[in-house]
Amino acid sequence: MLSRDEFVSRYGDVFEHSPFIAERAYDDGFVGDELNVDRVHTALVAIFRAASPEERLGVLRAHPDLAGRLAMKGELTEDSKKEQAGAGLDRLSAQEHARFTELNGAYVEKFGFPFIIAVKGLNKDDILAAFEKRIDNTREEEFETAAAQVERIAFLRLETMLPGR
Repeated sequence: MLSRDEFVSRYGDVFEHSPFIAERAYDDGFVGDELNVDRVHTALVAIFRAASPEERLGVLRAHPDLAGRLAMKGELTEDSKKEQAGAGLDRLSAQEHARFTELNGAYVEKFGFPFIIAVKGLNKDDILAAFEKRIDNTREEEFETAAAQVERIAFLRLETMLPGR
């Protein structure tokens, strides 16, 4: 069985910059000897869902803007960099980048956290369409949608780290 430090070191960033989720999952005994995608994901999601609204908002806010300033500065986490590049967000035209920047600003202003979507399997057009649709949601709807996307991102990240079911 992994020690607490080993578990947090490996899985602490599955939920972007939010190691408290892995710490609590370990401390609460959610993690056993047999680690697989489903078991670890279920444990981490249970902690995320049980977190206070402020903590969950903090997890959402820990995510970078899509094709935003951190990407431009090269300051994304390795996972975020790979995910955004896989969707072509590192190869936007000036016009596309301007549209993402405009939507990012409007979204954060309206909701108070960045637009979050699991980009694996999507391209820039899919992402823009989702962005334009979701910006009309209520804050409550979008909080829940963004939280579900964070959980999906965590699952996809765990799939690259652990054996399947």
